[in-house]
Amino acid sequence: MNTTIAKPLANYAAYKRKGDFLFLSGVIAVDPTAAKIVRSYEDVPEQVRAGIGWTGEFSVDIKEGPIRAQSWYVLDRIRATVEAAGGRMSDVFKLVQYFRDLREYPGYSAVRKTFFPDDPPVSTVVEVKAMLPDLSILVEVEATAWLPS
Repeated sequence: MNTTIAKPLANYAAYKRKGDFLFLSGVIAVDPTAAKIVRSYEDVPEQVRAGIGWTGEFSVDIKEGPIRAQSWYVLDRIRATVEAAGGRMSDVFKLVQYFRDLREYPGYSAVRKTFFPDDPPVSTVVEVKAMLPDLSILVEVEATAWLPS
């Protein structure tokens, strides 16, 4: 999958800039152009896999792959969107993270540390029953960044 900005699945803005703030809609691991949901390590670039936890052991990767691959995809879309608006990931100061199952949080957290190694943003974590477009979506993240003019 290519690295591009977050794209909405319906009639809403992917992001809006208001003054020095950039507000991103919730981002999920779906490429709407290809109509493809990220489901495993195979759905992220090969050079990224080992860095987010891929072991090459089927019994491990089948369990951890979905959340880690979705987490990387979502955070990479946030990164690309913030950069397209003129910022960096270090400008992201707030995340709201929605999980279908909070037991997935440790896998997500491990990937998030690769995007925010030094100064993590303030965060809210919420468990929800479901997210669009279907139950294979494990995490959705919305972000707010400060991009001074």
